[in-house]
Amino acid sequence: MTPEDAAVAPRLVLATRNAHKVAELRAILTGPDGALPWLDPAAVVGADAFPEVPDTVEDGVTFAENALLKARALAAATGLVAIADDSGLAVDVLGGAPGIFSARWSGRHGDDRANLELLLAQLGDVRDEHRAAGFVCAAALVTPAGEEVVREGHLRGTLLRTPRGDGGFGYDPILLPEGETRSTAELPAEEKNAISHRGEAFRALAPEIARVLSA
Repeated sequence: MTPEDAAVAPRLVLATRNAHKVAELRAILTGPDGALPWLDPAAVVGADAFPEVPDTVEDGVTFAENALLKARALAAATGLVAIADDSGLAVDVLGGAPGIFSARWSGRHGDDRANLELLLAQLGDVRDEHRAAGFVCAAALVTPAGEEVVREGHLRGTLLRTPRGDGGFGYDPILLPEGETRSTAELPAEEKNAISHRGEAFRALAPEIARVLSA
């Protein structure tokens, strides 16, 4: 953050300490083609801006519940409008797993490589025609006054057998979106954001964000 950025008062706090996700959400919301291009990117901060606020235990049983838990806690602690998402990969042949456990599928939270390698090993004998899967995102907005809104987004595709691409994070290198020849990790950020589950969810949430910030 530049000194000029630091002078901008935060207006919206993102319930994540993941730098990749903060950058992606800023682009989705405030970039040139973003849902809220009038909003100063410097006014959108991640949870790292409030190191004294503890992380929320994500013990919900749905993406929406976990997103709301995180947004509620941050809105209450900071007095700012908070938005959060919970997202993951749902594999058809696994009945929707890893689902809400996507970030800790290997037993170590946030270990993208271990999670991806374990999933590929579990699906090693699954034929290509049965490797359908999709990313799911629930995006939640919570105001300090207690107003709550949730919107969802989806990105369907097929799971590759080996990772491809260096972009993105999480399971991006193994999902081939429908109609694409490139993995999610091979797409430029602008193209990915235009079709992603997270982009769809936050674009749907954007009118509500605009409304509460303008109130």
